[in-house]
Amino acid sequence: MILLDGKGLSDKIQRDISRECETLGLKPGLAVILVGDDAPSRAYVNMKERACQRVGFASRKYELAQSCTQGELLDLIAELNADFEIHGILVQLPLPKHIDTSVVLESIVPHKDVDGFHPYNVGRLNTNLDGFVPATPLGVMSLLEAYEISVRGRDVVIVGASNIVGRPLATLMLNAGASVSVCHILTKDVGEYTRRADIVCVGVGKANLITESMIKPGAIVVDIGINRLDSGALVGDVDFENVSKKALAITPVPGGVGPMTIASLLQNTLKAAKQIQGVAQ
Repeated sequence: MILLDGKGLSDKIQRDISRECETLGLKPGLAVILVGDDAPSRAYVNMKERACQRVGFASRKYELAQSCTQGELLDLIAELNADFEIHGILVQLPLPKHIDTSVVLESIVPHKDVDGFHPYNVGRLNTNLDGFVPATPLGVMSLLEAYEISVRGRDVVIVGASNIVGRPLATLMLNAGASVSVCHILTKDVGEYTRRADIVCVGVGKANLITESMIKPGAIVVDIGINRLDSGALVGDVDFENVSKKALAITPVPGGVGPMTIASLLQNTLKAAKQIQGVAQ
């Protein structure tokens, strides 16, 4: 069984990014907006801030009250759109219910949309054109590539159909030549799909959703989920202990896809800075 070490690969990518910024004399700027005081969201924002510091990016964190209006948030984004020192803008999700997430995401100019959620970038991904790709799916593909796991001609099942992970990951897999099935909350029998798959990717936020009986011997399992048990332990969506005995390769949680998400966000921010500054890719 091969353990797909996202932590080690993420550390290497971050070192490479730091060296490239020094060589090019670039200081990419990332602005992260946090609305409200959701504890997991704050933890993610702080993690991104620390990652920026490690690679030498300029990081700005904007914290708005839970009660802030949609107009106040849009005004802030408009200022950042026009700020020459900011190359990437990230609005931490989820937003409070009184704010229209779609309107907010569409207000970010596409060339600073390092989360890859703007319809312009979604469209470019779906037509297999260059643009910004959501960080978690991009991290999954980078991790597989690093371990020389080709998806071309493989049967891939993705469990979870969110706009942040499942849908863009399915598109990346299709673009790379895989045959893709997407399972979601209305799928009658998820196991019917996963048992036939060469590669299973799951990200729904339900501990132990994927069990040993649901995968075939030699499958590659990518666990994108993260759940905190009552004991305080962090686990994914896969029964790691038992599935790992049957899989050819599997990602751990933590230490698998999570660190790759951070690395991919930094890669997108560097890419945005190079495009805005006119540096050859």
